[in-house]
Amino acid sequence: MDNKSFLTRDECTAMKGIAILGIMLHNYSHWLRGIIRENEYTWLQWKCDRLWEVIQQPDELLPLHLVSFFGHYGVPVFLFLSGFGLVKKYERGSLPEVGIWRFCRYNYLKLFRLFIVGFVLFTLLDAFTPGMHRYTWLEVVGMLGMFANFFEHPSQVVWPGPYWYFSVTLQLYILYRLVLYRWRHWGVVATLIVVCWIWQLACNDDMETLERLRYNFVGGMLPFGMGVLLARFEPRIMRDVKVVSGWQLMLVWFLNLILMVAFSFAFSVFSFDKWLWVPALIVWGTIALVNLIPRQVMPYVIWLGSISAAIFVMHPFVRKIFVRPYIQDDLYAGLLLYIVATLVVSWLAKKIIDKIPSPQL
Repeated sequence: MDNKSFLTRDECTAMKGIAILGIMLHNYSHWLRGIIRENEYTWLQWKCDRLWEVIQQPDELLPLHLVSFFGHYGVPVFLFLSGFGLVKKYERGSLPEVGIWRFCRYNYLKLFRLFIVGFVLFTLLDAFTPGMHRYTWLEVVGMLGMFANFFEHPSQVVWPGPYWYFSVTLQLYILYRLVLYRWRHWGVVATLIVVCWIWQLACNDDMETLERLRYNFVGGMLPFGMGVLLARFEPRIMRDVKVVSGWQLMLVWFLNLILMVAFSFAFSVFSFDKWLWVPALIVWGTIALVNLIPRQVMPYVIWLGSISAAIFVMHPFVRKIFVRPYIQDDLYAGLLLYIVATLVVSWLAKKIIDKIPSPQL
């Protein structure tokens, strides 16, 4: 960390690189036969118990189990950076106040510009390969309008699955403009975080409702709110905090890692409420991690972050090609092909996306 900003542009881009790597590996690995799946939208203790058994008796598939179970936590990092970036752009930048309609239109088109390239290519491929997903006309409208997450059983509607992120991001953008941009006291953000936490906590015995909440802004409010608060308090933090040493960053990262694992497994009767706080630990751990990356490695992580949006929209397309032939045999060969192909296809897709005119605020 330098003495001018808590997170520089390069550090934010590197955080995207780390986050998209986790998401990309997770969304491939959890389809493989015999690999343990995650607790992302619902909490099922047996998944934790099964992973704990695998950790105690590790085999060559342990890395796949781990990225399958934990890789989805790249999403909270992106939500955190969204909140952080909104404040830096609309509150601490030189922009005049932007009306609600212009704000929503601009941010919808910004997301749609990314979404449409991947969605069209994926649905074309999906139509000619086994296991085609059949949308209803309303579901197609919901996907294009980025409100499909509101439908009943969203996990059966949003296809490909990772595209649920577009809807929840747009919801949080709108919430920011309607509420957080207007009332900027830290207590408003904190209240929303607590209310959303209690709302999820009340669903301990109702996993169906919990899934719907976590597909929408309620599940993303914690990391998004952290980004808003950190950006607003950044000048005060940088004024009061001394230079952070490498060993202090290592300690922060290690403690967050330990707590993240403990809260994810949480062997006590209070396991569910601890799990709801894991995204906060992921965010702080990632912030520490980007400051620990060796100088020689950092350019590659930044490059990965620079194409993270293209990776996000294209990796379901590449997964569709490789996961079926390698779903139960030669798992690491399939994974390696998937990684290489995803990076190349995403690099090419970014060039296409860059040709699409950007929306004007």
